[in-house]
Amino acid sequence: MLSTDHTPGAPNWLDLGSPDIEAAAAFYGAVFGWSFQLAGPEAGGYGFLQQDGRTVAAIGSLTEGATSAWTVYFHAPDADAAVKATEQAGGTVRVPAFDVMDAGRMACLTDPAGAEFAVWQPAAVLGLDAVTVPGSLCWAELHSGDPAAALAFYRTLFGWRDEEVEVPGMTYTVLSAAEGDQREASFGGIAPLQDDHQPPHWLPYVEVADVDAVVERTQGTGGSVVMPATDAPGIGRMAWLADPFGARFAAITSVPPQS
Repeated sequence: MLSTDHTPGAPNWLDLGSPDIEAAAAFYGAVFGWSFQLAGPEAGGYGFLQQDGRTVAAIGSLTEGATSAWTVYFHAPDADAAVKATEQAGGTVRVPAFDVMDAGRMACLTDPAGAEFAVWQPAAVLGLDAVTVPGSLCWAELHSGDPAAALAFYRTLFGWRDEEVEVPGMTYTVLSAAEGDQREASFGGIAPLQDDHQPPHWLPYVEVADVDAVVERTQGTGGSVVMPATDAPGIGRMAWLADPFGARFAAITSVPPQS
């Protein structure tokens, strides 16, 4: 499971590109109770979404021609090496590696099928202040038309381990970081695309106390429901949602792990 130890290869940052930062911050504040704090005058409007003073995500402006979407960042000990590995494995580089002041070094990448992601090489900022607890990122899921090819690509970059599990209607691939106990190091999965009209993409899951309440608040503040709240035996109750600008995210009330 995700932790703030920020194991190499696991998600360590999450941000949203939005055409209206203020409106997006208000939406997620209403849905999850997050507050918004600007990073500083030099950050171009970029700011942090926080819960109880801890950063759980961030919002920034959209680049020209981009559509609003959440981006999952993965811990890369060497962002430049991740860029090179991406190119060699058939992916593309949207933004080459660069320093974010003294916080760290990042790059924006796209896998061979078109799913966008990013890498974060920590310096002063190791990553998110809170994960897994209610109101924070708990899982990252890749929706891909070719899960086997996607796994091969990301394994080249991050050395991920995997385990196939059978869930109703599909084979699901659980992903784990390269280090530590495989089950404890799991952080996400790969699922076949359920919608042929939707391109491959990473979907962030936010742990919540009550999925149905989150769905209601999403609809009440201009968002929409992509997949209604559904029970997954042994996993939890989840829903896929979209904010008023079309950025997709998921909410889940997980089943407590068995001791």
